[in-house]
Amino acid sequence: MLKRTQFTLPAAQEVEALNASLDRVRPELVLEWLASNATAGEVPLVSSFGADSVVLLNMIAQIDANYPVLFIDTGKHFALTLEYRDELKAHFGLNNLHSITPDQALLKVHDPHGALWITDPDACCNLRKTAPLASLLVSRVGWITGRKRFQTEHRTHLRILELDGNHLKVNPLANWGAADIADYIRSHSLPGHPLVPKGYVSIGCAPCTSPVSEGEDSRSGRWRGSDKTECGLHI
Repeated sequence: MLKRTQFTLPAAQEVEALNASLDRVRPELVLEWLASNATAGEVPLVSSFGADSVVLLNMIAQIDANYPVLFIDTGKHFALTLEYRDELKAHFGLNNLHSITPDQALLKVHDPHGALWITDPDACCNLRKTAPLASLLVSRVGWITGRKRFQTEHRTHLRILELDGNHLKVNPLANWGAADIADYIRSHSLPGHPLVPKGYVSIGCAPCTSPVSEGEDSRSGRWRGSDKTECGLHI
């Protein structure tokens, strides 16, 4: 595969060639390829520290505990998620973990009472999650996500690498199923999110996340009762 002295945004044709090489390899090899090429933090891992996040965090920590990891602290997370983030930081020795927060001045203007999620959840997600990450990614080539094809119909055709405007998204777990995730967590004896045993399969901000019943898809507990399925980071 192509070795870069400076990681730059690949052209569409190159992305297709790389996908042909990466689509059937294990996620660890995707991350090793990326870590050996994007050596200046151009493509950080963005982690929600949610239900499945421990998988990619374990993989990246084994490759390089100094690899940049970003957490978007919306100010609306479960307290247990913040505790879990701190637990995993210590567990894996993550030396380059940074939290991104919303612009406080914008919060005062657009969400002074912290209740925007009730009247306009899309605007709330943009204010607290999408805009803060977009601001940081201005100086980055791309980012690593934990998305998987089985999660929603919208993600069925997800590729390992995808171009999103002027950024590259890397989805190492795209072709893993729920059983792959569970097997990896169990075989590596990884600490799970404390809300998972309570039925929280996909974990986001507390006001907009609910438990999932048997037979429902993994993200049905997000924004329950509405047509909303994505926070905006991947649209």
